[in-house]
Amino acid sequence: AFVLSGLCVSCCMRDVEVSTNGTSPIYPDYIGVTVPVNIAPLNFHYTSGGIRKARTTVRYEDHTYGFTGKDVIWDMSEWKALLDSAQGDTICFSSEISLKGGKKEHLEWEIYVSSDKIDPYVSYRLIEPGYEVWHEVEIRERCIEDFEERILSDWRNTDNSCMNCHIHSQARSDLSMFYVRGKKGVAILNRNGELRKLSLNAANMISGTVYGEIHPSGRYGVFSTNIIIPGFHSMGSRRLEVYDKESDLAIADFDRNEMIVPQSLSRKDVLETFPVFSADGSSIYYCAADTLALPREVDKLRYSLMRVGFDGSSGRIGQTAEVVWDASEHNGSVCHPKCSPDGKWIMYTVADYGTFPIWHTKCQLEMMNLHTGEINKMNAANSDRSDTYHSWSSDSRWFVFASKRGDGKYGRPYFCHVDECGQLTKPFVLPQEDPWHYENSLRSFNIPDLSDGPVNFDAETIGRMVKEVEAEEFK
Repeated sequence: AFVLSGLCVSCCMRDVEVSTNGTSPIYPDYIGVTVPVNIAPLNFHYTSGGIRKARTTVRYEDHTYGFTGKDVIWDMSEWKALLDSAQGDTICFSSEISLKGGKKEHLEWEIYVSSDKIDPYVSYRLIEPGYEVWHEVEIRERCIEDFEERILSDWRNTDNSCMNCHIHSQARSDLSMFYVRGKKGVAILNRNGELRKLSLNAANMISGTVYGEIHPSGRYGVFSTNIIIPGFHSMGSRRLEVYDKESDLAIADFDRNEMIVPQSLSRKDVLETFPVFSADGSSIYYCAADTLALPREVDKLRYSLMRVGFDGSSGRIGQTAEVVWDASEHNGSVCHPKCSPDGKWIMYTVADYGTFPIWHTKCQLEMMNLHTGEINKMNAANSDRSDTYHSWSSDSRWFVFASKRGDGKYGRPYFCHVDECGQLTKPFVLPQEDPWHYENSLRSFNIPDLSDGPVNFDAETIGRMVKEVEAEEFK
């Protein structure tokens, strides 16, 4: 028998270490996971070969549901009724499987239904997992509560342009931004229901803006300006390395159409990147590394996590930055920091080196308590593949991240619950209506980002803006 108990745990216990890489008898692996009460049906299929018959029984109190066959696909209304009844409790699954040759399997497992709802929408970029294909890219928005999905921007409406980085400020649907790259490269800002097409560049910047985040007030954005170099590895185990030749930080004032480039963070001997605001907007966190002889010494390039003050009334950055996570002390390199909206945590990715770790197997999530400095290694969430590009829910109880667990090539959006003490649960992949969806898909889900509602635009709207509207210049 294959028996796993559910993950109903109390506050302040240690993380439950769960294997995220072993072969599961079902796919997607929903065994022992914690899910929000408003999640879409967890449709799955059995992975054993030679299945002749399969019978699955699902029980909660006096509710019983039966399924026959290799695929388990829920009726939406029955699933919603079950979750509403079982929130704060466990649902029990069992199955009887007959295999060719007369062998039988009996499986039992549970899922725990959290009463903490998750923000109902997630956006992501769909892209082939190679480095040679950058067109035919789409940014999509999916409702997590069901299977409805729509395209926010795509290559069809933007003359085969690349696009990336659709980010929301603290999961707000009325405050988000993404880039359309190429000859007509611009930033599309969605602020309070108004769409703006912005050219976030100025004469004193080394490039246009690349990575960044919007201030909670909506007035400012903090960005890195990067000269990015891709390079190929001669070692077969590594495909591509991406690094910054130069990088600085800049502030965009969306009210005054002004770019502010702080001299204290524009040093030639330091690379600064991946800036984000603290939950209250009074600080900026970013990653910084000393410049080296690149690409020759790229494997020695290690970024520390830094913090500097920010004045929301003037848009000015403080003069002195402090080290929050020291790369030399931890023998690693940090990237993609994200602060939880409640101000308690900062989550980031730690790689063995560099600043673009999606092709690194040594690439995992960590979380720091900003009140105590204590670091959570997040063993319950990480795998032996790349785990990165994370996003917090608006209530700081859930996060989504892109993981290449499994085949090591395709990124998928995984969700994980975190309680007020930092206790994590086993991650689960975004449910799909077709339980074979991920095996049949040839595109990666890149940079998943949670939202408390749908954004107010679509691909046709963005296409018209890109082609017909003049970009606002910044001085």
